[in-house]
Amino acid sequence: MSLIEELNSQYTELSFLNSAAAIMAWDMRTYLPSKGNEMRAEALGYISTLAFKKRVSDELGSILEKLSEPETYNSLGDDEKAMVRVSAKAFKRARAIPPALYQKFTVLTVRSEKAWEKARVENDFEGFAPYLEEIVSLSREMASLYGFAENPYDALLEGYEEGMTAKRLREIIEPLKKELVPFLKRLITEGKAPETELLKGKFSRKAQEKLSHKALKFIGYDFEAGRLDETVHPFTIGIGVGDVRVTTKYQPDEFTPSLFGSFHEGGHAIYEQGLPAHLKGTSLYEATSLGIHESQSRMMENIVGRSKEFLKFFYPHIQKAYPSNFKNVPLKKFYRSVNSVKPSLIRIEADEVTYNFHIMLRFELEEGLMKGDIQVEELPARWNEKMKEYLGIEPANFSDGVLQDIHWPSGMIGYFPSYMLGNLYAAQFYAKAKSDIKDLEGKIEKGDLKPLLHWLRENIHSQGRRYSPEELLKVVTEKELDPEYFIRYIKDKYSHIYSL
Repeated sequence: MSLIEELNSQYTELSFLNSAAAIMAWDMRTYLPSKGNEMRAEALGYISTLAFKKRVSDELGSILEKLSEPETYNSLGDDEKAMVRVSAKAFKRARAIPPALYQKFTVLTVRSEKAWEKARVENDFEGFAPYLEEIVSLSREMASLYGFAENPYDALLEGYEEGMTAKRLREIIEPLKKELVPFLKRLITEGKAPETELLKGKFSRKAQEKLSHKALKFIGYDFEAGRLDETVHPFTIGIGVGDVRVTTKYQPDEFTPSLFGSFHEGGHAIYEQGLPAHLKGTSLYEATSLGIHESQSRMMENIVGRSKEFLKFFYPHIQKAYPSNFKNVPLKKFYRSVNSVKPSLIRIEADEVTYNFHIMLRFELEEGLMKGDIQVEELPARWNEKMKEYLGIEPANFSDGVLQDIHWPSGMIGYFPSYMLGNLYAAQFYAKAKSDIKDLEGKIEKGDLKPLLHWLRENIHSQGRRYSPEELLKVVTEKELDPEYFIRYIKDKYSHIYSL
């Protein structure tokens, strides 16, 4: 067995453990009985720790050391070199964390998620705060172990978006704030606001589920390689090759959260379903980054799903699902209503114009927590201050404020910026797809998303983790990340909708 085969043998075993952990996590968030949570936390912690120990084993380290020797490394093919690069970086990062600390953190976050679910229902930040305090404390400890040049937040951010730093994020945020904060004010004060009450009503769970299935099929989701279920906080999870599952949430008085949530999670899922199967069991069989992952979901949810072109094709399906609600509502009126702009308390319900402000808020709070400038007990007040600053509104309770997201309870500090980056990547990728695919929007108007899916498969999905996020963006679009693509997209679309 060659050294590269030995490396991939190690990763194949890792993929089996990760698959077991993923199916346990999926069940925990969908069908697990409440009384089974404690045992599941311990079992998931054990499996995850086995995988962690595998990632930091001396055997794997020895293989990587030999493969990294110049003579051996230079004899490898391009994909094999990428495998070594990605594996060596992951090994070094994982090796920085003692297995006991990793297991402690994993068990804590599983328990924390359940505590958060209860706290959000009961509007009880004080009851949840001890869990978050421990998560922050352990995250600081891990950031120190990972190491960083300037900012402890960078050490956590690296785990989600390779090469990204807090300094670079601020450079990206600056033009967004400069252009979109005043644009938002213009929309609100000068624009002709769409009517949104027509989106309220009674919507059966069965009809919502059926429509979500249709939406997923139209964007290319393969139901023979996945399934759709309901959960408290929608997510997508890859169990393994041929098994990528999506979830959504159905509300009785509004159907758009489940529909566009399905588009969103479907975007994630078609990325996972499009990963190169011939690279399974290697370090390249995964997405480039969380931000690139998010670009696929935001593209399908907003740039495609809420576009006038796609809705011209899909709206008749909506009318058929809810005839009493939309039979006499013109397409233009519906299109404007699902693209209304209004500062909102809930991130996952935010429109395209205001969404990034939610991320800026969380980024600033997370960075403050990691640097010790903000304490957990201060979060509710700080949250409300920043909501007022960015969006001009304040939550009346914790559930609609600091307790609304699962990310901190799950220990995912450093994740949120990926959402904003995903919006920017999506706009830049889509602009390139439009230039590469003749009459792309005309094809979408006819319900033909295959050319776009093929383009995404060829340029993004099939690359796996061969490149870093910035490298992939440059390979695909021939340019570095430029917020101007997103700014132009937002201004063009919403100036038209709001008659500015």
